[in-house]
Amino acid sequence: MASNAFIAFQTNDVTRCIVEAIVEDNPGAVVVEQPAMVKIDVPDRLVIKRTSVEEKLGRDFDLQELQLHLITISGHLDETDDEFTLSWNS
Repeated sequence: MASNAFIAFQTNDVTRCIVEAIVEDNPGAVVVEQPAMVKIDVPDRLVIKRTSVEEKLGRDFDLQELQLHLITISGHLDETDDEFTLSWNS
C-alpha cells in the first residue's frame, strides 16, 4: 500500500514557483491550497529539483532556502545540492 510523501509551505511568491516546479517534476502530485499555506501530496516519493525551481524563479536557488518557507514535511528526507527528496520505502 502506497503512502503519500508531503510538504507544506507558507503561501508567498517564492513558494508559488517552488510548487509549480514540484507539480511539473512529480506526476500525481496533488496540491491543496489553504489561506496561508499550500500542501503538496505525492504517492511514495516527492522530489524537488534545484534546476526546476531555478527555471521557475528565474534566478539561482539553494535548496537550503526551502527552510525559510517550510511548514512541515512527511517522509524520509534525502537532500543533496541538486535534489530534496521525501519518500516512503516499502
